[in-house]
Amino acid sequence: MNETQIHPTAITDPGSEIGSGTKIWHFSHVMSGARIGENCVLGQNVFIGGKAIIGTGVKIQNNVSIYDSVIIEDDVFCGPSCVFTNVINPRSFVERKNEYKITTIRRGATIGANATIICGVTIGEFSMIGAGAVVTKDVPAHALMMGIPAIQKGWVSKNGVVLNDDLVCPKTHEKYQLVNGELTILK
Repeated sequence: MNETQIHPTAITDPGSEIGSGTKIWHFSHVMSGARIGENCVLGQNVFIGGKAIIGTGVKIQNNVSIYDSVIIEDDVFCGPSCVFTNVINPRSFVERKNEYKITTIRRGATIGANATIICGVTIGEFSMIGAGAVVTKDVPAHALMMGIPAIQKGWVSKNGVVLNDDLVCPKTHEKYQLVNGELTILK
């Protein structure tokens, strides 16, 4: 069994759940009620809200805040300084905690450095969000999204390789098919 490692400068509030083998680095803060799975890595200066859920095998790079109502499934990669929001129309003088929108990042997705994920969207499994992209709507599984606002620029394999028109992963040789706008792997 892997041992959980928490740097002495990190704060893990009582009532947070942290899975075995998870590593939490310098100056991070995990709020009471947060749930973090096994074998995750939280880089320096990461914040996890009390109603956030983090799956197993998730890697969250430096300077990322995972706020309440953000759900991150297994094996997701969150690049340095990527941003999640949880209120669509914030005002400092209006409390909107009862208006938080659920944001879901599906299994195996990658979010690039400095990307912004607007609340209320679902990022499909094994999709890839390019560095600096601003995601304002749901993202299909395996989609490659880039730009401001993010638009789909192609498809990526489960292995994270951009697919050519033949929809065959050049690295693993897995074959994919596109049916009704959804990419799935052929068994």
